[in-house]
Amino acid sequence: MASEQPAESYTVEELVAVNPYNPDILNDLEGFVNDQVSNQTYNLDANLSLLRLYQFEPERLSVQIVSHILIKALMAMPGPDFSLCLFLIPEHVQMEEQFKTLIVLSHYLETARFRQFWDEAAKNRNILDVVPGFEQAIQSYAIHVLSLTYQKVPRPVLAEAINIEGLALDKFLEHHVANSGWVIEKGARSQLIVLQRNEFNHPELKKNTAETVPFEHVTRIFPVLS
Repeated sequence: MASEQPAESYTVEELVAVNPYNPDILNDLEGFVNDQVSNQTYNLDANLSLLRLYQFEPERLSVQIVSHILIKALMAMPGPDFSLCLFLIPEHVQMEEQFKTLIVLSHYLETARFRQFWDEAAKNRNILDVVPGFEQAIQSYAIHVLSLTYQKVPRPVLAEAINIEGLALDKFLEHHVANSGWVIEKGARSQLIVLQRNEFNHPELKKNTAETVPFEHVTRIFPVLS
């Protein structure tokens, strides 16, 4: 009889897909979180599986690993990842100082209070700097939020949202002019950055949902109305 294939031959994603509640994969999932940090990758499903396993075996919970998961979840905004992860973390664990800090940071991001976010983040570099790419991910989120509101954003507003000033901001703008379709205009008091057009800052681009309803869906309504 052929011997059973060893678990080591499966990827972490495959192990989670086969049996996400198997405590034997807990160490693999923790290692996978560290891999996500070092390789700047992300897998929400695997991280949620690990948090669920911690619920069943709370004595094995690693505060450092949970912190890494929450930071990676913050980096995934505007997705709901942070809330999904936080829901699986026991309340007494959430009361630890570093987790209270991450919860405050998430609140600032959700409410687009970027100045307060960057000020708080600067006080907690020891927590955040262990995850490469954090600052860049939050800057991308800030730009996303601005693009929902502004067609043209004043340079000082952009600078505050992404926490970049001076020559570093000049280089940042040059990059996005070349790669993101931004345009720089002269304003009365400061530069205006014309952001890429989308259906939120240019409502005329939004498709009329009434025009996209399939005909067969409409015909199903007729018998109900008759």
